[in-house]
Amino acid sequence: MDSLKDFCKEYLAMWKNATNFLARTNVRGYWMAVLVNITIIVVLSFIGIRILNSNFLYNIYAVVVLIPSLAITVRRLNDIGKEWYWIFIGLIPIAGWIYMIWLLSQPSIPENGISTV
Repeated sequence: MDSLKDFCKEYLAMWKNATNFLARTNVRGYWMAVLVNITIIVVLSFIGIRILNSNFLYNIYAVVVLIPSLAITVRRLNDIGKEWYWIFIGLIPIAGWIYMIWLLSQPSIPENGISTV
């Protein structure tokens, strides 16, 4: 049950910092929030397609979660020492996506410059 609490905690932290593009987010926090988002998207898509014959729920959620998702990605980039505009590398098909996943998986760089794992 602790892992479920961790997932919920990180997901709620994403929403609490929905418009904060200046702070930092560690690897664990980022990927837990992404995993919860993916799970919600899959569930909403399933409900929409199988039960409602519409992707209305998925579309609403996608629009609502857009800004918080961008914010947490920018905070993650801040945490590895990259500027916000590195988010645009994800617009390059395949190679950009792979590089972005690699970037977002990198360990945090401490604010004082001394690396810790």
